[in-house]
Amino acid sequence: MLHQVGLNSAEELFDSIPRDLRLTRNLNTTRALSEIELLAGFEQLATRNPGARRISFLGAGAYQHYIPTIVDHIISRSEFFTAYTPYQPEISQGTLQAIFEFQTLVCQLTGMEVANASMYDGSTALAEAVLMAERVTKRSKVIACGAIHPEYLEVITTYVQHAGIELLHAPADTETGQTSGALDLLDDKTAALVVQSPNFFGCIEDVAALAEKAHAAGALLIVTITEAMSLG
Repeated sequence: MLHQVGLNSAEELFDSIPRDLRLTRNLNTTRALSEIELLAGFEQLATRNPGARRISFLGAGAYQHYIPTIVDHIISRSEFFTAYTPYQPEISQGTLQAIFEFQTLVCQLTGMEVANASMYDGSTALAEAVLMAERVTKRSKVIACGAIHPEYLEVITTYVQHAGIELLHAPADTETGQTSGALDLLDDKTAALVVQSPNFFGCIEDVAALAEKAHAAGALLIVTITEAMSLG
């Protein structure tokens, strides 16, 4: 490979880097550790970071979650997990069952007629929902609440920028952290109103009021990153 690019040694690959900036000594690392020693070392390092064990107020979707111990045991069963590809019948069937159970629970919590848990991730699922709203309503205007995760908004923008869809942003209230002004943008050209609850700032939006106004205007309501516990 070096010969093909006209070089005689690996060192010549770094000729563009000044010599005084190159590391020519060995790294100051410990001897090779066994797996048990390595895990113990990481545990010891972790105790020096008390912030990792405290409640996170970072927001933006980083909320405290309690995952019951039984979850680890269930997903480790052979029906749900194997050492091979996910296309194996065992894990495929287990995944389908898990998706079906989850979709059923979502329908029970939300009162929706149908739920699909097979989307790749939240941001692309949201963008697909926006495109679907445009197709269903035959309208081309979408209002996105400003308290949606900014990275999700970037994904929506990427999806719609060449799809003939007008994407409007309703600002978030700096005092309450909730979306304001979204309802003022609704008209008979609006395909969907998009909201996140809890939103990027961790605030609960008045989804019922937004839904009522959106539906009255003939638009659809799209809710993203809904924390299931907030629906109780």
